[in-house]
Amino acid sequence: MDSATSDRAALQATADNGLKIVVVGGFGVGKTTMVRSVSEIRPLNTEETMTRAGEAVDHLDGVQSKTSTTVAFDFGRISLDERSVLYLFGAPGQERFWFLWDRLFSGTLGAVVLVDTRRLADSWYAIDRLEHHGTPFIVACNDFGGPLHTEQQIREALDLSDDVPLVECDARDRSSSKYVLITLVEHLHALALGTTSAARPETTPEKTPEPTS
Repeated sequence: MDSATSDRAALQATADNGLKIVVVGGFGVGKTTMVRSVSEIRPLNTEETMTRAGEAVDHLDGVQSKTSTTVAFDFGRISLDERSVLYLFGAPGQERFWFLWDRLFSGTLGAVVLVDTRRLADSWYAIDRLEHHGTPFIVACNDFGGPLHTEQQIREALDLSDDVPLVECDARDRSSSKYVLITLVEHLHALALGTTSAARPETTPEKTPEPTS
């Protein structure tokens, strides 16, 4: 039995609840990297090498070194427990592929808006579309070593309300990406209970010590 067949069998036998999450954001903010870092299966991706034909339509400001791009979507999976899994879809970032977003948002439980603080304006469209669809979301600032901004500055630049969680992350790091997803799931749970989801701290909190007997 190959690995792909094994993955399908494990999913059919144990998972009752499939929860769809979309990772959106501007071009080159790290969506593919996040899906790759956190997925427990080898992720499906549709990256293609960038060519000169796209130079006239793709805006490369701040990402001049990028050599590949997602032309459809990325897909990964992570188990929450024995019966619930998250299906992760990474949306393409270039404007010419935005027409795919409405399809990706269909059936989505919630979304992560991944942002590069050097290019905050690139995230406006993603937030606008999510609000248009009424899709709950959180914002995660991927660490590119850019200029430091306070939380309030980022909220003002993105016009975020106080009940939208804002966290920092490193999309390359599995534990950091998992923390982003945990933040989103907790936000969705709070919304389902009808309580206000307060913005979480920008760093991962220390773990509570296990009780001793």
